[in-house]
Amino acid sequence: MNVQRATPSPGRANLTLATLFLGMFVLGSAELLVVGVLNLIATDLQVSIPAAGTLVTAYAMGLALGGPILTALTIKLNRRHVLIGALLLFALANLLLVLISDYGLFLAARVVAGALQGVFIGAAFTAGIAVVPPERMGRAMSVVISGVAVSAALGSPLGTLVGQALGWRGSFTAVVGLTVIALIATLVLVPSVPSTGSGAAGQAKHAFAPRVLAVLGLTLLIYAALYAALTYVVPFLQDVTGVSGALISVFLLAYGVAAATGSFSGGRFADINAARTLIVGTTGVAVSLLALYLIGAIAALAALALVALGLFIGVMTPSLQYRVMTLAGAGGALAQSLPASAVNVGIAFGSAAGGVAIGTFTTSSTVITGLIITVIVIPVAWATSFLKPPAAQSAAGPAATAETASGARNTTT
Repeated sequence: MNVQRATPSPGRANLTLATLFLGMFVLGSAELLVVGVLNLIATDLQVSIPAAGTLVTAYAMGLALGGPILTALTIKLNRRHVLIGALLLFALANLLLVLISDYGLFLAARVVAGALQGVFIGAAFTAGIAVVPPERMGRAMSVVISGVAVSAALGSPLGTLVGQALGWRGSFTAVVGLTVIALIATLVLVPSVPSTGSGAAGQAKHAFAPRVLAVLGLTLLIYAALYAALTYVVPFLQDVTGVSGALISVFLLAYGVAAATGSFSGGRFADINAARTLIVGTTGVAVSLLALYLIGAIAALAALALVALGLFIGVMTPSLQYRVMTLAGAGGALAQSLPASAVNVGIAFGSAAGGVAIGTFTTSSTVITGLIITVIVIPVAWATSFLKPPAAQSAAGPAATAETASGARNTTT
């Protein structure tokens, strides 16, 4: 992947990464916000709860499909300009949600917002790795992607509290305000990152190469396994663990904080050996889900199993992004938005599989469903560990060079 690397001071680089983290946090919070105020939106828009739930699906599909499309359309633009444009339009899309009461327009605005988050994610990764040395690429990715993890742990619950106090429109007004702050910070702190690669057509053959699709498939399966269980973790905690009310929020917060912590630390493991991190991580997810099934009736042990699950998922996330971008070589700029699409498709698939399981069997069957998928994922992670970046380093750029160097270090140690 060709990335024109700026050479800012470490302090300026950290400010850039913090700005990208903020943008990811704000957009991630907006994505999940609807879940916490679903009943309020349904009442205000005069639609059913299932219809209001479609707003979550619309956003996810906008991100999964619209993100790569917008990335392809903006592939030749300066990444700083893409970030600025995405944040500006995202603020306008969410402002529209505050002002309208038409369900159809609301649905369309959510699709657009999802697509804008998708293009922002890709541009943020490129901007992040452009301000650090190649050997710290994984750690830069972990800072950027941690914005989403922290939004899941803190942003969404806080937004829900605001929504309950000020109404759902108040929550989205807060999102608009935070987006404007992120926009101003981007204008001030993110340097110019010109595109130096070929156009979308030239990058597509690299971005969609079989080796890249294999890791995208791995990403999809990992998140399908996770969300087969996680989507229905509340009924599991109620029926199996025997907790209810505010205590459930404590369990979910523990998972979210663990996932955020894992994503922060996961970048270092990606820099050392991303492929091996994925093997260890998928095995850890399997053990965590097995533990949750076997000891889920004991509250303290169930909490520990959820914390372990969050840590392993968080640690793997930077390595998944790292592997896709390095394996894509010269198509890295286009490929950078694809993991987010794979994640959202995996979430949809896993949620559906868990729904079938809980509708047919018992509440615990959702955890078993996730475990079964994970057992399939482990050999897939092992098989993908043998995939190597393109041999032509001049075409692949710093990203592939970094992974090749990482592999060489681990071969000699």
